[in-house]
Amino acid sequence: MPGVFRILEKIKPVYDWAYKIMLFICKLLLIADIVITSITVAGRYFPFFTAPHWGEEMVLTLMVYMAVLSATLAIRKRSHIRMTAFDKYLPKKVLLTLDLLADIAVLALGVVLLVQGANVVSPTGNIAKFAKYSSLPNLSQIWMYMPVPIAGVGMIIFELEQVFQHIEEFFLDDKNAKEVQA
Repeated sequence: MPGVFRILEKIKPVYDWAYKIMLFICKLLLIADIVITSITVAGRYFPFFTAPHWGEEMVLTLMVYMAVLSATLAIRKRSHIRMTAFDKYLPKKVLLTLDLLADIAVLALGVVLLVQGANVVSPTGNIAKFAKYSSLPNLSQIWMYMPVPIAGVGMIIFELEQVFQHIEEFFLDDKNAKEVQA
């Protein structure tokens, strides 16, 4: 089993690369969100400046992207809100088991987001055929729903890393205990 963990350690740069790309995308989305919001607000209050009619819908779309993509980033850093009130009272193996179960549940959520999100944005889906932005009638609202399957992929990637880390902790504890007994 330690050989599997060595192979997984070699894959860690892929996780780091995926994290950096997601973080960069979130930064770009935040910058675009701030710029579009500033232009839209300035257009309301300054008579010489015209607010884009599509500003509010684009700001909302960018906010949806940032929300779901930043959630995947929080998975990688283990910074999601979690209940830890009883953690200090539980044995380490029980705590690891509960963390593993929680990560498997979030992994399942990622699979659901990927599958169902892909169904919604597929060319045969109803959203693709009929839903349009009211301020940009030529732009399909697929772009509003696209972050759902993207977040599913991100959750799957980063939850797999978490699951493997928890499994590794199980085996490392057993290995370390045997070395101490010997």
